[in-house]
Amino acid sequence: MAPNGGASGDGGPVIGILGSYGGRNLGDEAILTGLLADLRARRPDAQLLVFSRDPGHTLRSHPNVLAEPWEGISRADSAQTLARLDLLVLGGGGILYDTEARRYLRLVVAAQERGLPVCTYAVGAGPLTEPVDCGMVREALGAAVEVTVRDEESRLLLEESGVTRLITVTGDPAMMLEPEEFGDDLLREEGIPRSRRLVGMSVREPGRAAARLDEAGYHRLLAQVGDFLVHRLDASVLFVPMERDDIRHAHGVLSQMTAAVHGRILHGDYRPRQILGLMRHFDLAVGMRLHFLIFAAMAGTPFLPLPYAGKVFDFAQRAGVPALRGVEREVEGPLLAEVDRLWDERASRAAGTALRVEGMCARAKASGELLAPLLEGLERHETDPARLP
Repeated sequence: MAPNGGASGDGGPVIGILGSYGGRNLGDEAILTGLLADLRARRPDAQLLVFSRDPGHTLRSHPNVLAEPWEGISRADSAQTLARLDLLVLGGGGILYDTEARRYLRLVVAAQERGLPVCTYAVGAGPLTEPVDCGMVREALGAAVEVTVRDEESRLLLEESGVTRLITVTGDPAMMLEPEEFGDDLLREEGIPRSRRLVGMSVREPGRAAARLDEAGYHRLLAQVGDFLVHRLDASVLFVPMERDDIRHAHGVLSQMTAAVHGRILHGDYRPRQILGLMRHFDLAVGMRLHFLIFAAMAGTPFLPLPYAGKVFDFAQRAGVPALRGVEREVEGPLLAEVDRLWDERASRAAGTALRVEGMCARAKASGELLAPLLEGLERHETDPARLP
């Protein structure tokens, strides 16, 4: 099947990118935006083909790429697309976890069986305990030409799964983004008053990646946090959905706030760089979603992570900011005390956090730097019809 969309290069190699792309999550789209920009900078002549859950969305968001579906596609059909590629990039982002890893790696293994070089780009892993997923991770990553992960926890989990090859910790590709202006006119359209301080909040749904969250309990807890922020800071609270289902949970939190009149939910359809630009309007950010916190850190906004998974703890540690398990344990006292402390100490913490974040942004470029020799050596091959099924 011929890829959809316009070519991003002319006669150069074709590079496939496989990840959780297609508009379901702003964090994943931020990863893709940074990854594509890095690959284009290193191989301007390359054609970039994104395996997407929604090729139409990918083409609208990134008009200079090719896009193909990968879910529910037969092995024969995927083989036709793989035959066009000169390299397959797996990642970035958290895609190697129980029951999901095997779905991505099915395509990776098929590519490797065809002799196609495969590398990972700042991939995330965990939880990873299922024998099927661990076995496929060992097989696919053991045969990859380069393996980079975005955090230390992912490296440890892959090693515990049996991967024995060198794994390099780099950084999240979203940390290479530049902000796009989010003007006061957009704030007015969203009904956000500028007469009060503004605090950003991020919530997420329970699920496989946040299995220990109790929906009713953490809604109640975050409502208390929201009320505290309103009264302590004389602030408005803006919930920033990073994927569509976050809207429902933001409403769940807002419905339990006694000061709900000072709460808003961001409703517009925004690009990752715009959300990064929005962060400059916040006096404080408190949140669960990893890329909400990454954007706050990049913008220099004081932020408090509310971790639900190891990747958020890892980011907090690398940024040098406190992170409490209060969301899972539904204990409001320590959480409110830490919010209060963060506000009081925001100025004294700013320089140290900024220095750490600067280092993390630099490390985000390391994935591409490690791949540079491979990318430079790629040559376009002509598809051999005999290789097609």
